[in-house]
Amino acid sequence: MKKADTTAARRSPVVAGQFYTASPQKLRAEVEVFLQRGTKRSARTLLAMAPHAGYMYSGKTAGYTFGSCNLSNTIYLLGPNHTGRGAPVSVWSGGDWETPLGVVPINIEARKQLLATGSFFEADTLAHTNEHSLEVLLPFIQVTNPNATIVPIAIATSNQETLAFVGTVLAGALQQNPDSSIVVSSDMSHYISADAAKELDTLALSYVQSVDAQGLLTTVARNNISMCGVLPMTAGLIACEALGASRADILEYTSSGAVTGDNSQVVGYAGVVIDRP
Repeated sequence: MKKADTTAARRSPVVAGQFYTASPQKLRAEVEVFLQRGTKRSARTLLAMAPHAGYMYSGKTAGYTFGSCNLSNTIYLLGPNHTGRGAPVSVWSGGDWETPLGVVPINIEARKQLLATGSFFEADTLAHTNEHSLEVLLPFIQVTNPNATIVPIAIATSNQETLAFVGTVLAGALQQNPDSSIVVSSDMSHYISADAAKELDTLALSYVQSVDAQGLLTTVARNNISMCGVLPMTAGLIACEALGASRADILEYTSSGAVTGDNSQVVGYAGVVIDRP
């Protein structure tokens, strides 16, 4: 297990008490119930994608996804940048991350290796300071794999050369260290009818299912699909393609309408797992 990073300021949770409960006891109990929906796979997880809304909306799908995963100890966390602040490809450069369940150590060595590859990966904290997308997934990781260490990365650029570089470097890192996985944080369509969301999201997920990074990126752009994590997912799929993965399992698709009963304006949620070939 990697040592905790005591050299830089830790990241305290910013959406505890909003997206999920701030009570450690209640949070652990809630996450454990969500995780029971999944059955842990025997194959190691190469990539998982889970939603990052409030737990009352997307917790079941996130739990199904993480309960089905067989995550490694080194996790590259890829998420969108909702705030627009910080670097285009922002690698968290601060200390360990905290949630109400405790501390999740940064994998310092894995981070150094990414930052040493060139100018596309930038050491940055600004993109992560008020970003919720990765934080919301951490309690699921903490409960399923207490030994996990993380490398948080926020991606805000649609430049295809950059995304290809990020995916290729991640593939090399995962090949070098078989005890590593990618976790992508993404919701699907936002604030359209449930029927329209399902139609558009099914189209996008068809490219995810076939591990077609370019197909996903192009289709989301052409059809104006408001999948907030399409950029990190594209980079993740590029890494999976390079490592020989050819199929993703779409574990679940649902929307906020299933909880609220209002299907006129929903957000879509999907759970995805790709096994190591």
